[in-house]
Amino acid sequence: MRIPRQGSAVDRRGGALDAARDQLAEAVRTLGYEPGLHDMLARSRRELVVSVPLRRDGGEVEVLTGYRVQHNFSRGPAKGGTRFHPDVTLDEVRALAMWMTWKCALLDVPYGGAKGGVTIDPRNYSPAELERVTRRYTSEISPIIGPDRDIPAPDVGTDERTMAWMMDTFSVAAGHTVPGVVTGKPLSIGGSLGRAGSTSRGVALLALAALERIGVRPGTCTAAVQGYGKVGAGVVDELCAAGVRVRAVADQYGAVHHDRGLDPVALAAHVRDTGSVVGCPGTEPLAGQDLLTLDVDLLVPAAIEGVLHAGNASAVRARVVVEGANGPTTTEADRLLEDRGVLVVPDILANAGGVVVSYFEWVQANQAYRWSVEQVQQRLAERMVQAWREVSADAERRGTTLRRSATLLAVRRVAEAHTARGLYP
Repeated sequence: MRIPRQGSAVDRRGGALDAARDQLAEAVRTLGYEPGLHDMLARSRRELVVSVPLRRDGGEVEVLTGYRVQHNFSRGPAKGGTRFHPDVTLDEVRALAMWMTWKCALLDVPYGGAKGGVTIDPRNYSPAELERVTRRYTSEISPIIGPDRDIPAPDVGTDERTMAWMMDTFSVAAGHTVPGVVTGKPLSIGGSLGRAGSTSRGVALLALAALERIGVRPGTCTAAVQGYGKVGAGVVDELCAAGVRVRAVADQYGAVHHDRGLDPVALAAHVRDTGSVVGCPGTEPLAGQDLLTLDVDLLVPAAIEGVLHAGNASAVRARVVVEGANGPTTTEADRLLEDRGVLVVPDILANAGGVVVSYFEWVQANQAYRWSVEQVQQRLAERMVQAWREVSADAERRGTTLRRSATLLAVRRVAEAHTARGLYP
């Protein structure tokens, strides 16, 4: 499990929540909502902080901290990933839960946003220890999760194995199998065909749409992808398959580049063998931060929050930035990129493929019926393209950025649902 760690953890955590709140405040001002409604949309509906005691393989006991934040329920049960990372904090989880609310609304998925995680570096723990952490964390948050309450999914530092442990732990307590309690599970226990790689597929699809908007054809396009994990690796493969020349990629250990384009097959094989992109045959080393300012048409930050900030945004030379990660661009960087005419496809639109197919997996679990991979991919593409068209048209009509339009559309949909339901009591 590769955990990208770029930039200052403190800046990322504070910046993520500040950015999320700034985006909401701007949308509320534009939409003319009253302060009370703004306050409700800005606050989480429920926050849980839990202690996660772990018995290490050597017998000693260590106590970790876990979180689950449920931001909104107006459009349906909460939905969001579970992150295992050493920099996980309550503020970070709050920001990610809020963004998930807007993401679900924008893609017309009947969920509210949630997020969770444990402050842990998985690289320092054995598989058996990670299983014990996962099961104890699941047990601690089990009173507030469930297929009709809150449905966790994989995120940074977790995977389908983690989801299998979570589902089993919840099911044992329930006394029967509950496949809909999590998504991103293995196929053998109710996962969906097409779930793996769905976020990457959506990012690549919208990257190609954004390039078309500025008149750049895939065969003449160059790109750089920051982050070669679950999302970034798939984005590299999808872009290369479309004819884009990916000149550089980075992971937590460093970056590599090749002016004529990287070989995605050789790169993937090298990472399988060594655990890093560094040293891939036929490539040249590159400083990780230099990748963000490389002379390319397309930049895909697909690692973690806050990597584009006031200190480097002015040096970005890409014409299009497509956010594969959540919150990779700070508020200050967003303004600088806008001033320079860089087209930014925001995270709540660009990386929504994962939650869309998670929704499909949840639907299949509830129906006890599996869709074909062709059905999943076709329906994913339809959702992503429809959302892209709506956001693009609104941005053009308003003369504003894609991020502002995406946030406006999403916030309005959540506010409409909240207003329709009314305030109890």
